[in-house]
Amino acid sequence: MKPVSIGIDLGTSGLKALALTPEGHSVAEASASYPLLTPRPGWTEQKPSDWLEATRQALGELAGKLEAAGYTPVALGLSGQMHGAVFLDAWGEVIRPAPLWNDQRTAEACAEIEAAVPRPELIRRTGNPAVTGFQLPKLIWLRRAEGENFARTRRVLLPKDYLAFALTGNAATEPSDASGIGGLNLAAQDWDAEVLAALGLRSELFPEVIPSHGVVGGLRADWARVTGLPEGLPVVAGAGDNAAAAIGLGLSSARPGVGSVSLGTSGVIFLPLERPTPDPQGRIHLFCHADGGYHLLGVTLAAAGSLQWYRDRLAPGVAFDALMQEAAAVAAGSEGLLFMPYLAGERSPHLDPDLRGAWLGLSLAHTRGHLTRALLEGVAFSLKDVLEVMKPLATIRQLLAIGGGARSEVWLSILSAVLGAPLARTPIEEGPARGAALLGLVGAGVYQSVAEMLEATAPEAQAIPAYSEPAYAAAYERFKAGFRAVGSLARGA
Repeated sequence: MKPVSIGIDLGTSGLKALALTPEGHSVAEASASYPLLTPRPGWTEQKPSDWLEATRQALGELAGKLEAAGYTPVALGLSGQMHGAVFLDAWGEVIRPAPLWNDQRTAEACAEIEAAVPRPELIRRTGNPAVTGFQLPKLIWLRRAEGENFARTRRVLLPKDYLAFALTGNAATEPSDASGIGGLNLAAQDWDAEVLAALGLRSELFPEVIPSHGVVGGLRADWARVTGLPEGLPVVAGAGDNAAAAIGLGLSSARPGVGSVSLGTSGVIFLPLERPTPDPQGRIHLFCHADGGYHLLGVTLAAAGSLQWYRDRLAPGVAFDALMQEAAAVAAGSEGLLFMPYLAGERSPHLDPDLRGAWLGLSLAHTRGHLTRALLEGVAFSLKDVLEVMKPLATIRQLLAIGGGARSEVWLSILSAVLGAPLARTPIEEGPARGAALLGLVGAGVYQSVAEMLEATAPEAQAIPAYSEPAYAAAYERFKAGFRAVGSLARGA
């Protein structure tokens, strides 16, 4: 028998499944997609039934590949998009489409939460203020806007936890994803009954919290038939997407100071912590980590997404490599040109969905290369905003650079010089599905603890040469002044 653990990542645009050996080597993958629903401006939803159909497709394909290669699945671990809300009735049936992490309908609900539980107290207990994308405000919105549906609701689940419920018939969650709901007491890693009571909610609406490597249940017979996987296969709770990706990179609360910086569609800085240490103003997130500890998380919404938008709208047909070469030919600071990367509002550290992007300081002397370099620098400055909030809360010794943008030497050199933190690379690109599969190995008993698993499977990191650029100190001060300008415009001032 050649054992493997399957990991699933239930993403926003599609589902990815992969199988890992106990050593952490990927042997097979499969994927399936599903649509994003936008019924009104600012609303984003998906049908949980679409997730289930994608799961059937991907697991069926993966099971066929594994059988042909002689591999035997020993566990199925789960990961996925955080913060979404699947509302279930007394019979476990879905009541309405699930609002997602980037849904913005809950501003009034957030105000209601912070009127009942003052923001400083909410941050102290849950690690975060009331955030429009979180699950708890969605539940308050349902009560305000769709009272009949709220009255039918007996349980609310996160996306990956709904998938576990469908696969096993059991409802559970785990701390890393549950801490993005808005009602989990971080110190206890369980539901905060006092916060929920202040909002007129019962803890019973939410599922039991088990460890990230805990087994939710065994794969149901009907799912075994349609996928070809073994009936009773242990389904492991897993982790939210950022925590799962960090597990795949070997990032542990036992090694505080080693985190990651991602240049994906969004930009993310992830930093493990041994103890829950929130920013008192709630400018960055504090969540539980999947290894039993905690982590800080800062998100800038349009990182490589800004570059994709720029190429598609303003330089269609031009290769990214060509744009990067033009940017490399421009001096640091882009001759005074600034880019504010708030094309989709901003999350950390501003939590303002109304912010908008801009180039500031344009002149007749600026070329396309200046526009491109200013964009790369602007994203780096927005990530520096995040890092500056993190610095008083934790030691930062090294950040693993990941995501599509990290393949660019030009962008990495800018990021290194702007952040002033040591960067490194790893060969791992498999993301949250990898971390879910690794947690599955612990749940199946292949490893006795998450720490033992991380020791055996963490990828090697190769340090990136440090870059220094004195011009960026003054440029960053101009960037902060630019934020004040676009912030005033967003507020109508």
